[in-house]
Amino acid sequence: MRRPARVRGWCPGAWRPMATGDGLLVRVRPDLGRLTRAQGLALCDAAEAWGSGLIELTRRANLQLRGVSEAGWPALMAELVEQALVSADAEAERTPARLLAPDWRDGDDTHRAGRLLHDACVDNLTAWPMLPDKWGLALDAGPAPVLGEAPADLRLERSRKGGLLVRADGRDLGTPVDDIEAAVTLMTRLARWFLESGGADAGRMHRITTPLPDWAAATTAPAASGSPLRLGAHPFGWVVGLPFGRVPASTLRAALADDQVTGIRVTPWRRLLLEGRRGNINDGQPADGLIQDEDDPRLAMDVCPGAPHCAQASVATLDLARALSERRGDHPAGRVHVSGCAKGCARGAPAEVCLVGRDGRYDLMLGGRADDTPVATGLDASDAIEYLETRDASRL
Repeated sequence: MRRPARVRGWCPGAWRPMATGDGLLVRVRPDLGRLTRAQGLALCDAAEAWGSGLIELTRRANLQLRGVSEAGWPALMAELVEQALVSADAEAERTPARLLAPDWRDGDDTHRAGRLLHDACVDNLTAWPMLPDKWGLALDAGPAPVLGEAPADLRLERSRKGGLLVRADGRDLGTPVDDIEAAVTLMTRLARWFLESGGADAGRMHRITTPLPDWAAATTAPAASGSPLRLGAHPFGWVVGLPFGRVPASTLRAALADDQVTGIRVTPWRRLLLEGRRGNINDGQPADGLIQDEDDPRLAMDVCPGAPHCAQASVATLDLARALSERRGDHPAGRVHVSGCAKGCARGAPAEVCLVGRDGRYDLMLGGRADDTPVATGLDASDAIEYLETRDASRL
């Protein structure tokens, strides 16, 4: 029987940082999923001045700084507030996270929903109920939803016929709405209904099995899912990948040094969209710390920081992930998830190969999640590689 990992029940923020193995973890939630170029450069400076110099991109499309000391945290917060990366009101951080499909355009339905929900959740804190800390909204009103694997409790999507719908997470069908204003109203009502239905104890919408109320009857199927942003040229600029969701601040600063760049769009796929960029980083040469090849095997890997960066991890993850990526060849077979513990923070969905730390060694799942039953236990890093190569479990 697997020993459960310690689940804290809340996510770190900026005003509520989390103590980890390498100091405080400070998370920034960019408004509308976008930073200006100036904000991006300021975040790079902050990561080096008060953190470890690394910037991480989470599967909720948040940016986080590691290695912040308790003594340095107040000065860091003053800088983040000054740069409008964090609200001066700590209570604003308690509002639901709002994840936007990163290819939104000014004035389109995704953007309008983001602005309306910002006004409702942040500028008027009494408009929304106080929800569990991990609660979030996915605003995904493009032609095909792309945020299906990103954690969210309510989703704004398109139907198969092109109309708008609001879908409660864990349900296949959504509730059709006439326009964005109606969608935001329905989301607000469903958030209150969630609490009235025992949501405070359940924590997440998908754990509520009570049928939806008549005024939110789910009758409409969402459109077929679209694909994440591909690396390279994009109508808005240039898309780059972050190996295992991490990038040195110096590398990101170099990518932003080009005056063409006007901003950064964050994504839940360990990719950044550099607005205004019209060519490869470093004139087509691979930039240290950035992925520019869509076939790079690291793009198919979900990896948490592991030990010693996370206090709950009993194993290092990054070295093993690098070793596995070097053995995957030209034909990667599905997702690989390397987790320092059974919480599986880097990936909530099953993966074709999942390696999980337990008591200083690795357990192996095939086609499962970090908290599933393993097919092999007690492996060290070389055992894990040999086991997979021998079984040809993932064509490594």
